[in-house]
Parts: sequence; C-alpha cells; structure tokens
Amino acid sequence: MGFNKLCILGLGYIGLPTASTFATHGIQVIGVDTNPKIIEGLRNEEIHIHEPGLRTLVQAAIHSGNLLVRSTPEQADAFIIAVPTPFYPDNKKADMRYVTAATESIVPHLRPGNLVILESTSPPRTTIDLIAPILERSGLKAGTDFYLAYSPERVLPGRILQELIENARVIGGIDRISAEKGRDLYRIFVRGDIILSEATTAEMVKLMENTTRDINIAIANEFSRLADRVGIDVWEAIEIANRHPRINILKPGPGVGGHCISVDPWFLVEAAPDLASLISTARHVNDGQPHFVVELVRRALDGELKGKRIAALGLAFKPDVDDFRESPAVEVVKLLVEAGVEVKGYDPYLNGLQIPGVPLYTELAPAVKDADLLLVLVAHKELCNLEIDRLQEMTPARKILDTVNISGNKNFEQSGFVLYKLGVNRRTQ
Repeated sequence: MGFNKLCILGLGYIGLPTASTFATHGIQVIGVDTNPKIIEGLRNEEIHIHEPGLRTLVQAAIHSGNLLVRSTPEQADAFIIAVPTPFYPDNKKADMRYVTAATESIVPHLRPGNLVILESTSPPRTTIDLIAPILERSGLKAGTDFYLAYSPERVLPGRILQELIENARVIGGIDRISAEKGRDLYRIFVRGDIILSEATTAEMVKLMENTTRDINIAIANEFSRLADRVGIDVWEAIEIANRHPRINILKPGPGVGGHCISVDPWFLVEAAPDLASLISTARHVNDGQPHFVVELVRRALDGELKGKRIAALGLAFKPDVDDFRESPAVEVVKLLVEAGVEVKGYDPYLNGLQIPGVPLYTELAPAVKDADLLLVLVAHKELCNLEIDRLQEMTPARKILDTVNISGNKNFEQSGFVLYKLGVNRRTQ
C-alpha cells in the first residue's frame, strides 16, 4: 500500500512540524485541529509556535498545495494522532480525553488497509487497550483489516525540525506488519534508524527516556538543597564531579517543566504505583523545587515577601523556547503572588502567556524598573548575554537571585549587586 494521503490530528508542537514535513516531501496532508484560532491562523500562513525554521516550512507546505488545514478528519491512507496528553493535577493520572476524541473522530473514515499511528505520549497499553477497541467500532478489526502502531515523538524544542528527520524512531505495532507499515510511512522523510518493536514496548521507551531525565534532574535539585544546607557551591561541586569519566550530573534549577519530562513519569506511577516509588519520589522532589526557590527569595529579602517587588526573568519551561507548559518558573511566580509579592515578568518569547495579576513584558527594562529583587528563572540567551552595566542602568534593584547560574563567572558583586544563587548559601560562604 502506498501513502498518497495522510491525515494528522493535532497541529501543535509535534503535529504541525510533522504535517509540514510530510507535505514538503510530496504527500497530501490533511492537518486537523479543533482550535479555530489555530485553523484561521494557518490558513493565513500565521503559526502559533515559536520554533526555528517552522514558519518557512509551513509556508512551503501550504504553497505546495499539499497541506490543507481542516477542523475535522477526512478519509486518508493513514492517520497520525498527535494530540496532547496532559494529566489531572489532583490525582496525577493521565487525561486521555484528547486522544479518545481524536480516535473516535477517525472511526467514520476508517477503511480496510488504512494505517493508524498514535504519537501522543501515553500510559503503557494505551494502543492496545484504548485505541484499538475504539477503532474497531468501525466494524474493522485491528491487525486484520487495518494496521495500528505507536511511534512516540522524541524531539527537543528548539531543534524539532532537525531531530524529526535525523533522530532514530521506534515504531511499535500491534503486530509485525503494522510496525512495518509504520516504517514505510516514516521512511518518507526520516533519515535516522527506524527500530521496529511492539506497541507497549514503544510506549514504555518514551516514558523510560523522560523518566530517566526526571530522576537525574531530581538528584541535581536535591544536591542544590544539600549544598545550601552544608555550605558549598553546588555548581562548583558538579563541575568537579563531572570530571569523573562515569559521572554526568545535570544542572539544578527551579524545577522541571514541559509537557514531557514533568508529565510522563506520572504515567508509570499510575500504571504501577506499588513498583514506582523512586519515580514518584523524583517527581515530588522536582515539583517541590519551586517552593524551595520561594524560600530562597524570602531569605534574600530578609524574611519578608509581602509588598516586595520582584522581577521574574524568564518564564518558559526551558531556555530559548516559547513553551510554557508545566513551567516551574510560572509556578514560582504564582507562589510569590500568593505570598503577597508584586511580580512583573519578563520573557522574550511570551507567545500569549498570561498570569493573573502579573504584568508580562517581552522587553527587560519595564519588568525591572522598580524591582527590589531580580529573580532569574530561565537561562535565555538574552539573559546570559546581558551586560551587567546595562542591567545596572535599568533597575534600582541591587539584589539578584540566580537559580540557573547565568551569573557564571560574571562579577555582579563588583558592580554593586548582591548575588544570591540556588545551591549557594551566602551565610556559609
């Protein structure tokens, strides 16, 4: 079976680049999203995501005539589900409503010989236990009448277009031929290795990758708290420890964010809470880091938060992206507001972010002009490259709390600032 027409459900951080890449490789693509603003924007060649090179790619896909944007699916040779899988904040269980709705919308259009691939990060056995039964409401049987597979995205924001093509990809089918059909589809543009497996293994691969990262970040964050307690510089200690050939300690920070690392481990906890104690503990450590940062702010302000004015510098979940999903920086800001702090936020990539009660700016000067403390939460290049003298001219603040080590070897103290750092207790220096 050839793939002449492809329907991709979900035009977010993964769906839109994937749809555009297939379209520019000669495949007719129906890109589906339920958000009218996204549909209208794309029809006007406006994109809702900040990602290097994406605007040019989307425009090329639209101009080629191969990418059509719709609000509902159409019949196609293959369907890819790339919708969000958030979790419920109260019980940390996966919210599969978007995946379920997308799958149900395919049913009327499913035909014998079609291929359906789930890309959305999902709990183990989702493909077998959730997707297959819904699709079989069509009267067709998975593995007999149509092919079904799971293939997780494994790309880094800021490098999505490159990694989408070059990274290795795992395709887990409900049977061998489904995996092979998935390989044939992605081989249209993937240059990296394509590894065939079965569906639940592929689901676990993605969850294991992100959970490993989460655990490694958790130990770095815990090291930052221990360093603060015992009176050493955690950044110096990590640098020295990493000289060992078998050690690679990651960097601490205000927490863990993004839709993957901060969410995916909970899917494993949900699947087997009796077996996932280490995973659960790491999640609690990282979720608790914003509270630790707030206590560092309190210390820097001599124990008083209420009525203080703070400039929160950087709000995205990681440097140089416009993705604010599960951002620990945003969580820190919300906790400060709850404590009675007047917060102004700065991020060069705001992209529509709103935080109740917090003025937000894409320029630094208005955010810092009347601050008592500058709180650095994200190592955006604009902040890393900022000259101290220029910063001094913008703000009356003389206290800086750096949670991501943008200060590095910069001598803030010589310029009249008092520098506080995550993982460095000034009282024990």
